[in-house]
Amino acid sequence: MDEIELVDLPAQAVLGIRRKGPYSLIPVLLGEVYEAVMKRGAIPAGPPVYLSRETSREEALACQESGEADLEVAWAVANRVKDMGEVRYYELPGGQFAKTVHRGPYDACEATYVRLFEWIVANGLAVTGPIREYYLNNPCEVASEEILTEIYAPVG
Repeated sequence: MDEIELVDLPAQAVLGIRRKGPYSLIPVLLGEVYEAVMKRGAIPAGPPVYLSRETSREEALACQESGEADLEVAWAVANRVKDMGEVRYYELPGGQFAKTVHRGPYDACEATYVRLFEWIVANGLAVTGPIREYYLNNPCEVASEEILTEIYAPVG
């Protein structure tokens, strides 16, 4: 099990897209953003990220059931580029985050989230914004048990 720690993240320039839909749309949106990164000549500056506005198991299950999750995916970029359709250039805010790493398939990260939320409460903190999942490797290139996802919850 990975440790949970407090970290400070700087603001980060990204190309990103936000849309309502089922969670299964996340890989499609990541593909759209990556295509825009390549077409616009953006310089990737980090792994892709999914921002989750559902901060409880109940909210996530309700969105999964309805297929109406508030989905936002982005890719960090090192240079400013023009918007392309729904894909926009903007900045993710920096701040203090509780960070952990999930190892394994994406659909098995519930226990990691439970530990993260318990740690946040035990340390007298609260989630203050969208939770970020940074995808550190490609699930098409590694075994499912080797998938690495950094999870950052903004706290205050």
